[in-house]
Amino acid sequence: MFVETFYLNCLAQASYLIASESEAIVIDPQRDIQIYLEAAKKRNVTIKYVFETHLHADFVSGHLEFAKLHNAIILMGSKAKTNFNFIGVADGTILQLGKTKIQFLETPGHTPESVCAVLYDENGNTDSVFTGDTLFIGDVGRPDLFGAKIPKKELAAMLYNSLQNKLLTLPDTTKVYPGHGAGSMCGKALSSDKISTIGKEKMTNYALKCK
Repeated sequence: MFVETFYLNCLAQASYLIASESEAIVIDPQRDIQIYLEAAKKRNVTIKYVFETHLHADFVSGHLEFAKLHNAIILMGSKAKTNFNFIGVADGTILQLGKTKIQFLETPGHTPESVCAVLYDENGNTDSVFTGDTLFIGDVGRPDLFGAKIPKKELAAMLYNSLQNKLLTLPDTTKVYPGHGAGSMCGKALSSDKISTIGKEKMTNYALKCK
């Protein structure tokens, strides 16, 4: 099992390639999918899935090109409303990837359809979580971007539940891979670090100290 990070500096946007055995999944891909195809070729793996943690408003994703040209299956939160085909994932949905597995958690708040992905190692231990725009390093996702569609107080309540009752219940050693870093408008205090842990965020993330 391995995880490779791709970072687009101009958008402070992170995407990821996860692989086990000969199978791989890309999380929140950039528009230019060639970088993932080249990485997969070097690792001798096939990208079978593309997972979008939520509907993005700040960049164009390459998920449709993956599906149309490379037969990858698009995965999104089951509550997402789109004009393209995808397989919906919800709380507890498990994806077997080679010798490892990914379990999905519905984490609404930044957007109503947001979903995070928990990666387990080959021994079944919790390894990491890919948090999209729900949990950043040093901050959390903004719940005020939907305007009049959904009241921000309602989304904030969803976000609180997603953080406190789902993500923060993961083991403290769980690595955190967020969807954005410093410079993104999706939060106000994002760190320039690319990786953290649940335990570190509990101790240092101001937005989690609300109990």
